[in-house]
Amino acid sequence: MQHSPVPDALRRQRSIGHVALAVARMPGGATRISDLAESGPLRLRLPRPEPGPMEAVLLNSAGGIACGDRFTVEARLAPGSDLVLTTTAAEKIYRSDGPVTRLDVALTLEAQAALAWLPQETILFDGARLARSFSAEIAADARLTLFEALVFGRAATGEVMRNGALTDSWRLRRGGRLTYADTFRLEADISEMLARRAIAGGARAMATLLHLAPDAESRLDQARELIAASGCEALSIEAGASAWNGMLVLRLLGREIGPLRLAAARILEGFRGRPLPRVWQT
Repeated sequence: MQHSPVPDALRRQRSIGHVALAVARMPGGATRISDLAESGPLRLRLPRPEPGPMEAVLLNSAGGIACGDRFTVEARLAPGSDLVLTTTAAEKIYRSDGPVTRLDVALTLEAQAALAWLPQETILFDGARLARSFSAEIAADARLTLFEALVFGRAATGEVMRNGALTDSWRLRRGGRLTYADTFRLEADISEMLARRAIAGGARAMATLLHLAPDAESRLDQARELIAASGCEALSIEAGASAWNGMLVLRLLGREIGPLRLAAARILEGFRGRPLPRVWQT
């Protein structure tokens, strides 16, 4: 009996990366790892401790994420702990011949914990198919600052996304109640969709800064002042901020990632009152 050949997309080996991190506040006040699990190409690196929050850097040793790969990051912060999570470089999502790439992030912040999630940008190649989910359970008095940037196509090669798919789903719960829910979907000729004024007005890079904290709404004026001082207008970056229900959201749109990244860095440093992780400088 003859068997039909197995398509390359089904035969190809998939990459599965996982990091599960737990941190706790030590008696002296410093935050340290209490548990860590790693598998596949996803690893965690810990720079030399410096004053301030603990810093951890996610590293993808595969150099990118291909079709059908799945990467998961979990982080749990015990009461009073203070952590910054970032990445060594921009994450690349390669062209897919069918299967969807999955990126899932799940965060848990206990009482008075503070987390700054500050990865570098995610670049989607033409033909990439990505489903990303971001969930968080945070205590009512915890503080969570999230930054995520997306780039559609490789500007250095003149690439645009004529084909592909993106589903980006965020679900954040505070004090046991759903506080923020957002799902963003693009499919097929993504460059054509991004050209529409109601979607991105021709932008090829976008970013979101979301801050949940007891004082988040009171910082709206500061966020708008930082936008004005960051040079967004001179850099041709559209930006705006709003605040409600115990959170602040700031969004940026730009035609290229370079100017957007520069403006975002200025805003983040001003908002957090401290420099960005060192890997952002390299």
